[in-house]
Amino acid sequence: MIQYLKGDATDPQKEGNKIIAHICNDIGGWGKGFVLAISKKWKTPEKEYRNWFKSDINFNLGEIQLINVESEIWIANMIGQHKVNTNSQGIPPIRYKAVEECLKRITSEALKLNASIHMPRIGCGLAGGKWEEIEPIIQETLVKNGVEVYVYDFE
Repeated sequence: MIQYLKGDATDPQKEGNKIIAHICNDIGGWGKGFVLAISKKWKTPEKEYRNWFKSDINFNLGEIQLINVESEIWIANMIGQHKVNTNSQGIPPIRYKAVEECLKRITSEALKLNASIHMPRIGCGLAGGKWEEIEPIIQETLVKNGVEVYVYDFE
């Protein structure tokens, strides 16, 4: 079951190992949306994301990057968005299949680390996704495999 909380996803309300998951684009852009809250608290996730983009090693839709930012907290940069704008056919940047692939990878990492997952309503802001599409993907990947999931609605 997904647990919904009011608050800030960069300040996880749980003991033990925690992974803060969020959606990134596939063009190396960082600077709007939830990433600003991450960058305000930790500099490393943005730096590592930009280095990953420059390296071009596995920098593709569906891939993840896990960065340990402090004791018991990791940031998961998940490439689940193609570019940053809705295209000429009206298709938003979110790529649900890529989000699913990312969350499968996150499931594996969470189980290894015995970590809970914390996130905003991923993919539903600038990426243009719909929560009714994202929520079942979270259920089928994380929740179904016994990973605790906390979704934060910022107050």
